[in-house]
Amino acid sequence: MLQRMIARTGLSPKLMLGYAGVLIFMMGEGLEQGWLSPYLIEKGLSVQQSALLFSVYGFAAAIAAWFSGVLAEIYTAKRVMLVGLVLFMIGSVLFLTIGLPSNHLMTMIPTYALRGLGYPLFAYGFLVWVAYEAPRERLGSAVGIFWFVYSGGLSVLGVLYSSIALPILGEIHTLWSALIFVMLGATIALFLNRGKDEAEAQREKPTLAYVLKGITIAFENPKIGLGGIVRTINTSAAYGFVVFMPTYMMDFGFTRTDWLHMYAALWGVNIIFNLLFGIISDGLGWRNVVMWFGCIGCAVTTVLFFYLPQWLGANYLATIVIAGLFGACLAAFVPLSALMPSLAPENKGAAMSILNLGAGLSTFVGPAVVGLFIGPFGAAGVIWIYTGLYLLAAVLMKFVTLPAGDASADSGNTRLIKQKGAL
Repeated sequence: MLQRMIARTGLSPKLMLGYAGVLIFMMGEGLEQGWLSPYLIEKGLSVQQSALLFSVYGFAAAIAAWFSGVLAEIYTAKRVMLVGLVLFMIGSVLFLTIGLPSNHLMTMIPTYALRGLGYPLFAYGFLVWVAYEAPRERLGSAVGIFWFVYSGGLSVLGVLYSSIALPILGEIHTLWSALIFVMLGATIALFLNRGKDEAEAQREKPTLAYVLKGITIAFENPKIGLGGIVRTINTSAAYGFVVFMPTYMMDFGFTRTDWLHMYAALWGVNIIFNLLFGIISDGLGWRNVVMWFGCIGCAVTTVLFFYLPQWLGANYLATIVIAGLFGACLAAFVPLSALMPSLAPENKGAAMSILNLGAGLSTFVGPAVVGLFIGPFGAAGVIWIYTGLYLLAAVLMKFVTLPAGDASADSGNTRLIKQKGAL
């Protein structure tokens, strides 16, 4: 089924191998997402300390994500992905042999952060590859497939695997098994995917000074900067949830397995809608989909996800449904990956660096909000902060428009591409 969907986009076989590799790689990266925080809290860390650990990890990921776009322009996507693999492997080994056994926060932080440098270079380096290789008129669909495999591995298959592996292997051995998926995914995406990329062969390689473009472009083109802020807000709540929502849900009678199923449902629905919103946005308009289905939709479902257990108790089915609706709304931000490079067609890599920075910062901002505000305002206060951020993102999206033919861009991107060649 997935291969038929990819074939309909007109993507090359190389990209299909890349998609498969990213799916498996991210499965290894994400298998601890739903349970590592409560596990560390059980071992003696406070909620705030756990939030700090995940925030620093997210900050490291944000830095790597920021540089992934411009480095892929300079050194090619495959080389950047290879560096990401190496950093992830080294960080994982150090975290599992030194950081985690120490049960000491200041030892855990640098080893876990080194691990966080790796996956953005691998995944977002490939996203730059997609931006160049995908057919111009189907870019929304192409990035939708990327986020399908990214989220599918990170937050669905990885979480489901953990729910099966944890009772059998235990926490430590489950974490070690992540390296198997990471190596398998990298082998498919890189070592089986040989040959020079046509898009890379045709474009002129920038110099190392181009790295600065990944910073200055946000000021030269403020719309790109606004898009980066919106992308930061996009998944911030989802990454913040893993810090405090498992404990919150268990207080209402849910089990850890119930929470893992909720989290898997959230991202399971998300990956389906990554594809759907990618395709829909090519006709309905990239900005419209992000603003209404993404920003407004996430504001509403964030509140519902938190308050539903208070209203209905440990209602498994109802909570699973709301988690899925939140995941669907998260997917509506997918068209940003088509809109951002279209705002700077001569500097796609730099524009993607700002987008990737936002994606990385969301893994920092989400837990940071928990760490800063759960003490004075409680869990409910954190939820309303996330809600306010989504409403702010909706306002910002009013200004993120293509430089020419804005009305056409908002009502049908495909027609604009045919008329202007804007991508």
